[in-house]
Amino acid sequence: MAPSARTQQLTAALRATASRAASTSSGCALLFATLPGDEAGAAPRLRAAAGFSSPEEAKSASHAVIPDVGDAVSSREPRVLGPIPALGARGAGGATALPLVFEDRTHGALVVAGPAGIDEGMQLALAQLAGSAAVHIDHLLLLADSENLRETATNSRSIADEKSDELLKLSEELFAQDIQLLRSNEKLGKIEKLKNDFIEKMSLELRTPLNAIIEAIISVLAGEHDAISDAAKASLRTALDEGTAFQRTLQNILDLWRIKQGELPVELQEVNFAETVEETIFSVQETLDAKNIQVVKQFEEPLPKIVTDLGKANQILFLLLENAAKFTETGTITISAEIEKNTLHCSIADTGIGVCPDDQQLIFDEFFQVDELSSHRYRGAGLGLTLVRDLLVLLEGDCTLQSEPGRGTTVSFSIPVQIA
Repeated sequence: MAPSARTQQLTAALRATASRAASTSSGCALLFATLPGDEAGAAPRLRAAAGFSSPEEAKSASHAVIPDVGDAVSSREPRVLGPIPALGARGAGGATALPLVFEDRTHGALVVAGPAGIDEGMQLALAQLAGSAAVHIDHLLLLADSENLRETATNSRSIADEKSDELLKLSEELFAQDIQLLRSNEKLGKIEKLKNDFIEKMSLELRTPLNAIIEAIISVLAGEHDAISDAAKASLRTALDEGTAFQRTLQNILDLWRIKQGELPVELQEVNFAETVEETIFSVQETLDAKNIQVVKQFEEPLPKIVTDLGKANQILFLLLENAAKFTETGTITISAEIEKNTLHCSIADTGIGVCPDDQQLIFDEFFQVDELSSHRYRGAGLGLTLVRDLLVLLEGDCTLQSEPGRGTTVSFSIPVQIA
């Protein structure tokens, strides 16, 4: 493999490392490293970034953390950093700089920031990623040294014997590092499997008793036990609402996990989209009535029947309508739909609190909420819009968001369909 091809392969591996680090912290990551061809003694350069909306944003953020990268590289010790304004909302919880060290050689640093801080579990996972990146870089540098020695030995036979010992030593180190890389990749695979197993088992273990609790409450409220007071019934209704909300959150987590594992299949069937909208409105009617919110439907009449995944279409509509009702105290929610050129176009527009421009680019991220005050006032785990985005990707569709603080939000989505 040519040196340039090896460098490209390593660059791809470093990008994957940055992406995994950003995913682990639900924030952003910057990876600085020294590669073959860099000047001797030169400072590590930015090689990969993840969690940013554009390369320019990543470059601007990298300039802000250069001093901390230098400290981590020179000390060979992780540095815990406070919030870095240049990283925006994704770095509001602080950051950490991890040196890329293998044996006694330092090749750069990995800087990771998160919106809610880096806990001990994340720190261990990020240290594993930094260690794996360091082995990859060291491996490539040793390969470059080895090839230089071979070229020198070939061009100058008089020193071939002298270089052969160095080549043998480098070959032994490369073999040892090949084993190290295999072990590192095996550990990363085990960590990923443990995480996935934990999500699946916890979701199932929690849902089973929760379903029993919800069914027992419904049984009591249905009149099988008439001896309870009105106050007790009101408390039970509150418990039922909380339990149902928790049940939906668990289902959202499980659906997100299944999508990432490729285990949520698309099941096509004939769908009356107008009826699906009516069913979705009925499912949130109690919230709409409590807040005096009117729902306005603007359909291209008559909407023809279509072929798509009914369950996923219903779930997308419910999540968007529930979100609109949650953030609208009074006013209207307008649902528009039309079918054009085998594409379903739908939008949900509310007159709620809106989203500021800085937060709009993060609104579809997992667990993202605008601020702590909102997260206490408006209940939720911050997974609804993330699931909407992933379900639309699964259906080969897309969505857009337009919003103005104090004047409302419009979320529009399109999915390809067949006319039944």
